[in-house]
Amino acid sequence: MRRIYLASPYSHPDKAVCNDRFRAACKAAAKLMRDGYIVFSPIAHGHNIAQYIDNHLDHNFWLEQDMSFLDSWADEMWVLMIDGWQESEGIAAETKRAETIGLPVKYILMRNL
Repeated sequence: MRRIYLASPYSHPDKAVCNDRFRAACKAAAKLMRDGYIVFSPIAHGHNIAQYIDNHLDHNFWLEQDMSFLDSWADEMWVLMIDGWQESEGIAAETKRAETIGLPVKYILMRNL
């Protein structure tokens, strides 16, 4: 089975937008899992954990956590193309890393899941 790193936007000044993005990431990850993929979604994984970490908004902290899955676990990176994905600094960094290490990058829409 292919191991998918599911990148999606998260950060936004409006907490409601962050929560909507979290739910979208969970919904997409669940669908991919039902379809037989093994999925790691940094947003689905980190959203609830962040409340127990003092520096929960530290972008570099989370990138370090997430990049290890790209570097040593994932077979592919898929980008969930929801509102904000093109402006996301995290997705830009993740995509650059994936391309550097030779992981295929695929772009997906919610409606196609």
